[in-house]
Amino acid sequence: MLPAMARNVIITGGGTGIGLATAQAFAAEGERVLLLGRRAEVLEKAAVPGALTFAADLATVRGARAAADFALDAFDGTVDVLVHSAGGHGGREPREGVGDDPLDAVAHNWSTNFRINTLTSVLLTEALRDHVASPGGRILFLSSIAALRGSGSGAYGAAKAAVHPYTYDLAKALGPRGVTVNAVAPGYVEDTEFFGYEMSDEEYGRRVGATLTGRAGTPADVAATLTWLASPGAQHLTGQIVQVNGGEQLGR
Repeated sequence: MLPAMARNVIITGGGTGIGLATAQAFAAEGERVLLLGRRAEVLEKAAVPGALTFAADLATVRGARAAADFALDAFDGTVDVLVHSAGGHGGREPREGVGDDPLDAVAHNWSTNFRINTLTSVLLTEALRDHVASPGGRILFLSSIAALRGSGSGAYGAAKAAVHPYTYDLAKALGPRGVTVNAVAPGYVEDTEFFGYEMSDEEYGRRVGATLTGRAGTPADVAATLTWLASPGAQHLTGQIVQVNGGEQLGR
């Protein structure tokens, strides 16, 4: 039997955490990998053998278009797997120019969360959707447990939840082409920038204690789910939100 041909894989937010672990997993399978993100220096330091890198702000039309053009040029016009791992907590983003009115802070938090968690996924997907391999293409989004149960301030969870109906609509639109579209919603995942703040032993214990498995999630846990969703074994699975949280959140 002839070996399967390497696929063209794009991973946003591929320089750290879940994105990096996912890139490493695909590269280990012999796939051609392109890492996208805002910070060129982070992408260049990523330990992903043979991976291409391109830095752009995917929350802007200009950045998304530039990244899409680079990818299509590098991959001869075809994308097999598109993984959206870029994102973050908008409340931790720089606040230059935010006014003194408390509503200014609210507006900044909500708009930033939607920009970095929703637009980064939607703009690049729309730029590439006509170039996703048909049949066999895979589009995968990173959601969050916060999209299913809230996130305290509301903004982050809402921005992640916005990806869910987009997942459903895209799955309906691309299904006839043989392209599957799914989202993965992790719970607490250690060794990521998102949870990189100084966490107390009490908070860590609370987060781990909320799982049924008795441990924190890892980037490799989520990467394993993403690579499986991109595999032939998942070719009949589409339009789903797959939870990876150790049982912290049950059901859909």
